[in-house]
Amino acid sequence: MSDALLLSRLQTAGGGPLYVKLKHAIEDAVRCGRLQHGDALPAERDIADEAAISRVTVRKAIDDLVQDGLLVRRRGSGTFVVRPVPRMQQPLTQLTSFTEDMRRRGMVASSRWLERGLFYPTPEETMMLGLGGTAQVARILRVRLANDLPIALERTSLPDDILSDPQIIEDSLYQALDAQGTRPVRANQRISACLLTEEETVLLGVPPGSAALSVQRIAYLDTGRVMEVSRALYRSDAYDLVAELTLGSP
Repeated sequence: MSDALLLSRLQTAGGGPLYVKLKHAIEDAVRCGRLQHGDALPAERDIADEAAISRVTVRKAIDDLVQDGLLVRRRGSGTFVVRPVPRMQQPLTQLTSFTEDMRRRGMVASSRWLERGLFYPTPEETMMLGLGGTAQVARILRVRLANDLPIALERTSLPDDILSDPQIIEDSLYQALDAQGTRPVRANQRISACLLTEEETVLLGVPPGSAALSVQRIAYLDTGRVMEVSRALYRSDAYDLVAELTLGSP
């Protein structure tokens, strides 16, 4: 990985402080593709030894790039390259789908399917969806992308009498349900912060140890029946969840 930085050329590069030269070398490696989003930078000691500069100089260059948003430090894991992503604000006042949210922003939503089919429900799914003894559950697991950039990891479960064939979903679940005359009218959401597992960071293309926003949703039909339970993990570097509050009566 240190070869990507061309550290042997640092001392003979143009004028200016060494930390600026190193900063430019890292920026150039990212711009030219020698360093990719999610790649780990060599240890500061290794960079200092190979470039024949002090660790203080290396730390200064990396600090500047962390502040610029090109690098991110993960305690216990190292320093990683991050591709800047547009931050998106999602209001919590409307019940919408990911596809609808992205379309409203002028972005193209798509999915990378990981699991899609009918399964025997887990005890938790049976309880939350109010399933009978012989009912199955339609379960879908996918990475949601906006303009081909992974944004969220989404797992959704529905009763099989509401979604009997998960293969009919092209991209938007709610659009597929709309086509058969079924759509939730309200939902409860629980939002919390979490750390992604190693497998989840790979799926979302973020460095190890990254954080995410966990959004758990229970959606209801107009009859009051639970029709969907889901959990979505949103990249915390890309998504802000926004709520508008009004002052209550004294």
